[in-house]
Amino acid sequence: MKLLSGFVAIIGPTNVGKSTLLNNLLGTKVSIVTPKPQTTRNRIVGIYHGEDSQIIFVDTPGIHRHTKNLLNKSMIDTAMSAIKDVDVILLMVDATNPRAPEVMKIISRLKDANKPSILAINKIDLIKKPELLPMIDRYKDLYTFKAIVPISALKWDGINELINEIKGCLKPGPMFYPEDMKTDQSKEFLISEIIREKIFFFTKQEIPYSCAVDVDFTQKDPQKELIIISARIYVETDSQKKIIIGQSGRMIKKIGQAAREELEFILGKKVYLDLLVRVEKNWTKNISVLRRLGYRV
Repeated sequence: MKLLSGFVAIIGPTNVGKSTLLNNLLGTKVSIVTPKPQTTRNRIVGIYHGEDSQIIFVDTPGIHRHTKNLLNKSMIDTAMSAIKDVDVILLMVDATNPRAPEVMKIISRLKDANKPSILAINKIDLIKKPELLPMIDRYKDLYTFKAIVPISALKWDGINELINEIKGCLKPGPMFYPEDMKTDQSKEFLISEIIREKIFFFTKQEIPYSCAVDVDFTQKDPQKELIIISARIYVETDSQKKIIIGQSGRMIKKIGQAAREELEFILGKKVYLDLLVRVEKNWTKNISVLRRLGYRV
């Protein structure tokens, strides 16, 4: 049996469910998910292993209109550059917001890329059935997609059909990664993302968007079957630092406890998590700091 293999960029506006789709396809968490837009900042690689296929999905930051700092620009550049490096483009849109202005921007890039493109209309469980066909017809008028697949990433509706459509765009090729590998991200990156996810859940307004997380070290204690993790949370102002720490340290404790519980579940061991909060003024606009934190600028 010939193996079908290739790289697929998952691209779309913010909060359309790209990371939810990737995590559910792989059966494990490789990309963080929150109700807030612009959660994903980096290019996340997830590896799907089928009986006759290996599909390397590239989850990208959501396309948004505001590029007020270097971090936002880096996120958009990361998403758009993924189009150049893959074999197939999977555009995801939100059925509850089908006319998002960012969609037209992405479609214009699809025309330039000249690669097989599939449209996944996500969250169909949140709309009425009669709304779907006119929506599909509108997208057909905008661009010639290889396929348009209505899905619910959360409820696994239409996902098997989506996988089959993607496989139909791939060619026989090598196995790029071992069968037991689900992502190329390091353990330290996953740890930093889990911590950042909890910051998104527990803080409001601009706070989560002004935070970055850097893992200083991880260390195993074999005697106690414990993983010791030290990480820094970077913010831009002293007032943000106070909010992250919270009154009598309540907020940082809440963030740390939630992150520790999820890390213990993922890593399968007890975790001791030490969090420090540091002010790095205007880090979202500082090229050297962004590069140090792993962003492509």
